[in-house]
Amino acid sequence: MVTEVMHTHLRHEGGYKFNVTFDEMGGRLHSDEPKPLGREEGFTAEMLLNSAVGHCLTSSLVFCMEKSRVPVKDVEADLVTTLKRNEKGRWRVDAIKVNLRVNVDDKDKDKFERCRGMFQDFCIVSTSIREGVKIDVEAELMQ
Repeated sequence: MVTEVMHTHLRHEGGYKFNVTFDEMGGRLHSDEPKPLGREEGFTAEMLLNSAVGHCLTSSLVFCMEKSRVPVKDVEADLVTTLKRNEKGRWRVDAIKVNLRVNVDDKDKDKFERCRGMFQDFCIVSTSIREGVKIDVEAELMQ
């Protein structure tokens, strides 16, 4: 079994703002919390989760369409994430509603129907969330 590893680093910039970098791409972004806790100077963790789910599902659908030799004219995704307090009063992501819209030629609608029935299984993020991701956390003092 092949295993791939990704590396993401967060560096505290003050308050609840973090500089986030990714070794594999050299990219960077900022995350923060909404007011009044943070300053809204970056994306919240919930926004990043939403984006990851949407990107993964949309990419999986486009991949299936390309493998079926269907040119995708356009594809859009809208996601609505519902946050809800659990029994301990802690905020949790309760649900994510995803609406994908794809534009293809009329002659390719049957192939779209085929992909619609299978593409979700290939999305790493949404499938992992549904199945439950093991998260191993260690907290230690810096030297």
